[in-house]
Amino acid sequence: MPNSSYRPIAPSEITPSKIYFNRRDVLLGAAAMGFAPALPNRRAAAAPLKTVSSKFSTSINPTSLQDITSYNNFYEFGVGKEDPAANAHTLTTKPWSITVDGLVAKPQELGLEDLLKAMTLEDRTYRMRCVEGWSMVIPWVGFPLADLLKRVEPMGSAKYVAFETLVRPEEMPGQGGYFPVLDWPYVEGLRLDEATHPLTILAVGLYGETLPNQNGAPIRLVVPWKYGFKGIKSIVRISLVEEQPPTSWNIQAPGEYGFYSNVNPEVDHPRWSQATERPIGEGGGLFANRVPTLPFNGYADQVAGLYAGMDLRANF
Repeated sequence: MPNSSYRPIAPSEITPSKIYFNRRDVLLGAAAMGFAPALPNRRAAAAPLKTVSSKFSTSINPTSLQDITSYNNFYEFGVGKEDPAANAHTLTTKPWSITVDGLVAKPQELGLEDLLKAMTLEDRTYRMRCVEGWSMVIPWVGFPLADLLKRVEPMGSAKYVAFETLVRPEEMPGQGGYFPVLDWPYVEGLRLDEATHPLTILAVGLYGETLPNQNGAPIRLVVPWKYGFKGIKSIVRISLVEEQPPTSWNIQAPGEYGFYSNVNPEVDHPRWSQATERPIGEGGGLFANRVPTLPFNGYADQVAGLYAGMDLRANF
């Protein structure tokens, strides 16, 4: 990603579908990069998804499939960036159901396959920024979280949406052991207006195919103007609540990880600057050229109004 590509994202910018609709080209490209021999079993289960394009995509070229699926944070499978790709094959994702409850008129337990039949899946290529200082451009497949919330009819008292991930230590080795990194399950939360914003999606795939285990299969949250740890993976429960819900990293280190976690180059992490970022796939590894971090990760035109009048240094 050249520096000139880092600019505010207009809704009209669409990633050309040829980048990832043609499954043969994607797989051949992955093989040419040496991806297929490295992770044969993890891609064997991938299936193409029927999708429509979205007006919310960026036109920036996506990060390679190899980088997206081999450089991850998913602590349920280990703390190293390569651990999820190495360990996540143990996760069973079928059958899968999601409970949607709390302050709703129609609480439901939804089988994922039935839910997807009722939803229109969209291609959403988003710039993504990790709190650790690296970034990717990922071609997600998903649907607006707002569409799911409409089905359950939130009550007027609902102000927040809480999320909970799977707990299955026999399949998620990072959840076991005597010294867990986090208290499980992993939990996250959004304000209701953030959750129903058009940019917020539940992702079930990437590059036009079903979501690989290491990227949060079978369903995960994507909020592109926030740091990546807000994107809770392998979701099993979504609850509408009145009070701000706890979130895993805020519990672990409240001085380092706030509830909002909006990408903000002016608010540094206590141990490093957030003013610049390192695009993955640019070459050079840890010494790749860094580029300026954009407020709200480049989505300020769409989301800054959600925080009008707020002190974003205090509400980090």
